[in-house]
Amino acid sequence: MNIISASNLAMPPRLLPVSFSLNAGEILHLIGPNGSGKSTAISLLSGLFSADGDIQFLGERIERYDYPSLAQRRCYLSQQDRPAFSVAVYHYLALATSALVSVSKRKLQAAVDEICGALGISDKLNRNIQQLSGGEWQRVRLAAACLQVWPAINPDAKLLLLDEPAAALDIGQEAAMYRLVKKIAQQGVAVIMANHDLNRTLTEADLVILLNNGSCVAKGTPDDVMTAERLTNTFATQVKRIEIEGRSCLLFSD
Repeated sequence: MNIISASNLAMPPRLLPVSFSLNAGEILHLIGPNGSGKSTAISLLSGLFSADGDIQFLGERIERYDYPSLAQRRCYLSQQDRPAFSVAVYHYLALATSALVSVSKRKLQAAVDEICGALGISDKLNRNIQQLSGGEWQRVRLAAACLQVWPAINPDAKLLLLDEPAAALDIGQEAAMYRLVKKIAQQGVAVIMANHDLNRTLTEADLVILLNNGSCVAKGTPDDVMTAERLTNTFATQVKRIEIEGRSCLLFSD
């Protein structure tokens, strides 16, 4: 089932025309140097901003959805920001499910327990969000995003958009985040995320779009897109690709 398709999506000069299509359960990584257009692309795909080109979401032009309908069907997690208001973590998480209808308290609590447990924030539900460290706050934001599209409480959810979700996470927390994203995808939700950890992209992504200076350099599977030569040219640093225990790995040097 096709979830989202973009045809000549653009916001010149930050993003030049790029086209792609993503099916249910697929994970797409947007990679590229800083300023290459990753965040711009994800923000445009959210339906919250005007763009050149055409975005089809669940068979309809995305402009035809009102904001409550979009919130019911997709979640957009922008780069890290902290609101000016002060609330407890559990109140903040409740905001993520405000667009959902007919959710039983039992299912909602089970979802909160599973997601917060996976991200290691179960002991922080009574903390004020303004008192959290950067890594703690990012995990709370991730928990809220996952709740919004968690299939057990929102069967209408079809798309999860994440802009650099691993920011401020240590390697253990990052691994937990990728496991959670994969679990959501395995239940039929399409995932699009901007990512800087290229080795994670090699192992976690089904599809990759490589951007540079707003232009699409290549798109396809990780094996097809992420060649050592192409990454070396795009990131202006020497990249080698090796095999370790049957898995590809990227090495970087000056």
